[in-house]
Amino acid sequence: MQLHWLGILVAAVAGFAVGGLWYGPLFGKPWMKARGFTPESAKQGVNMPLIFGLTFVLNLVAAAVLDHVFGTYGAIDLGLALMVSGGIAIGFVVTSIGVNYLFSRMPRALFLIDAGYWIVIYLVMGAILGLLR
Repeated sequence: MQLHWLGILVAAVAGFAVGGLWYGPLFGKPWMKARGFTPESAKQGVNMPLIFGLTFVLNLVAAAVLDHVFGTYGAIDLGLALMVSGGIAIGFVVTSIGVNYLFSRMPRALFLIDAGYWIVIYLVMGAILGLLR
């Protein structure tokens, strides 16, 4: 099965951009509050270039796997791409973090912010891969 590397790269970049918007101007302050961070504490003791670099690599992996899944369907249109990518996000990713957040006793607001992010990022990646296949 052939991977579509241009689509994978564009999807990973788009996912990275969605994350910047989601955890920046859209939900950055409520996310930090739910995590118990202040702007100062969020910057302490972290290697941001490493975090951003690994995040991009992980987005590449997710986009590549999503592209591979799409390949099992043969010809795929935008509607099917959105249905499959949304199903993966809701059925696997959101439910998995939901279980972790329940046992970790994380706030519901944090779950909603993070779950919403994963749904959106998978829909964006799915749309890009669906259009560029």
